[in-house]
Amino acid sequence: MTSTLAPAPIRTGGRVLAKPPSIYRTGVRLPEVRWAGLALLLFLVAWPLQLAGAAAPVWWTIFLGCYLAGGWEPAWAGITALRNKVLDVDLLMIVAAIAAASIGQVFDGALLIVIFATSGAIEALVTQRTADSVTSLLSLAPEQATRLTRTSTGDALDVVDTAALRVGDLILVRPGERIGGDGVVEEGISEVDQAAMTGESIPVRRGPGQDVLSGTVNGTGAMTVRITSPASESVVARMVSLVAEASETKSTRALFVEKVEQRYSLGVVIATLIVFALPLALGEDFPDSLLRAITFMIVASPCAVVLSTMPPLLAAIANAARHGILIKSATVMEAMGRTQLVAFDKTGTLTEGAPVVTGVAPALGSDSTTALDLAAAVEQHSEHPLGRAIVRAASTDVTPAANFRALPGHGVEGIIAGQLVRVIQAGDEHADVIGTVVEVFVDGHLTGTITLEDALRPDAAAAVAHTASITAHPVHLLTGDNRRTATDIAQRTGITEVHSRLLPEDKAATVRRLESDGIPVLLVGDGVNDAPALASATIGVAMGRHGSDLALETADAVVIRDDLSTIPGAIELSRRAHRFIVANLVIAGTFIAVLVTWDLISTLPLPLAVAGHEGSTVIVGLNGLRLLRAKAWPDVSRPWAKKPSLTD
Repeated sequence: MTSTLAPAPIRTGGRVLAKPPSIYRTGVRLPEVRWAGLALLLFLVAWPLQLAGAAAPVWWTIFLGCYLAGGWEPAWAGITALRNKVLDVDLLMIVAAIAAASIGQVFDGALLIVIFATSGAIEALVTQRTADSVTSLLSLAPEQATRLTRTSTGDALDVVDTAALRVGDLILVRPGERIGGDGVVEEGISEVDQAAMTGESIPVRRGPGQDVLSGTVNGTGAMTVRITSPASESVVARMVSLVAEASETKSTRALFVEKVEQRYSLGVVIATLIVFALPLALGEDFPDSLLRAITFMIVASPCAVVLSTMPPLLAAIANAARHGILIKSATVMEAMGRTQLVAFDKTGTLTEGAPVVTGVAPALGSDSTTALDLAAAVEQHSEHPLGRAIVRAASTDVTPAANFRALPGHGVEGIIAGQLVRVIQAGDEHADVIGTVVEVFVDGHLTGTITLEDALRPDAAAAVAHTASITAHPVHLLTGDNRRTATDIAQRTGITEVHSRLLPEDKAATVRRLESDGIPVLLVGDGVNDAPALASATIGVAMGRHGSDLALETADAVVIRDDLSTIPGAIELSRRAHRFIVANLVIAGTFIAVLVTWDLISTLPLPLAVAGHEGSTVIVGLNGLRLLRAKAWPDVSRPWAKKPSLTD
């Protein structure tokens, strides 16, 4: 008779994301962030002084300090670009800010300076964080390995840098060490923790003739490994290259934006010169022509256009963070709404990433409780994930076995009441069973078998169903596990598209293939092995509590409390923000069109121009902040019956 056990609590603790010192340290060392912070501080000091009626020289001086702090870098970059015959919007904004100050509207210019300095600082911060994530990946591979040289007089051991290993070299891998290179086991049997590379939640047995990967962790046995790939072509090196290449690919997507900026900047400059020169040529006084041109530049200034996009996106980011998903930038928040296909990693994402006992089958003459308690008594001293899962599932009053001994590559044994109890991971005879089977022997006689599986997250099926209802393409599963296990998880979560036995580069290649037809892909993962795919996807989302540092650094968003329902929630919130942005752009465009037309066909009073310009800015800003409301977050508990379009 088989006893089926209820799912047990899996992983306690985990990462707490309330401490972000690393991003602060990154920001502090970047000059763009420091100057933008100083500009914002000066702006927030000068503005209240202006409103309070302080002496004009005081707040004028502080505003000019804001100009210098936030404007000198974009001004220098704009001048440099101009030397290369490129006109960018940064230089245009500096000119507009100076023009505003020249006619007394120093507040308008300072606001422009702060907005663009902050935007540049965010871009620099994201770029640096990407570089740091690639660098941290190199720490996976050990710096040194023990090379074994066989001679006629015996074996010689010497410690060498892993970069010096060549194809054909032998290395000795002791218990607990990281494997120094990709290779094949020559001698020895052990369990190897490959979770970092393949995502498999349970260490796999490796013996002579079987492949092992650089950066994976050896278990309790010693192995001799023959190197089959140079360090530059190891799985870790390939992952570094993949992450770097994917990051560069993402950055090239900004080329379209750069073209739009240049055209807009050139158009405003040409229009401003025409507005100044044409009336002057027709006999208008120089001061009147100059005032008309400056007024035109102010009303054509894109303050309201810029604020049309940022407040809704920033408000959506804040709302999403309150509900458990951290979006790293406004660009990411905007892009999430375009998601058409979502792919999930298995281990640590849809599952808990740790095994649990799901069933006990006692042998004839025994019972399930006895088999489980005997196994737990021996496993009390084990640090193996399977052993810890067995101990969690057994009775709390189990007495540890005596004379505990690990059997590398096989299991453990110990003495209980004078009997030798062995707990051994079963071989291929249980190939039809989903999960891992452990056999319990007492003095050589089988007492029972224990089945363990990686537990499914309670919210996985509901999150997959919600995600599938709001995207145009079926949800995909990407995993390094075998086909049988992957298919079982897919069936239990309702996923129809399964990709199994994927190494890190395979996951990244699969994402690129899915995106090759112009389909924006959002990938959810947690491990180091997911990093190249997270970088390759349009949007990468990492699980926060137990996700690897590299996954968190590479991803565009982080699920703080591992609540999968926040992923479809964030997609819907992004689409809502998109609708707010469209409405804001219509408002801003209408104001600009009306004010520009007024200035061109008649005389637009400067105070009215400033009032209209600032009025539109305030309106679109307040409209965007409506997304801060709690009810702006999508109702993730409702039934999902249809697939809404991006324009819903």
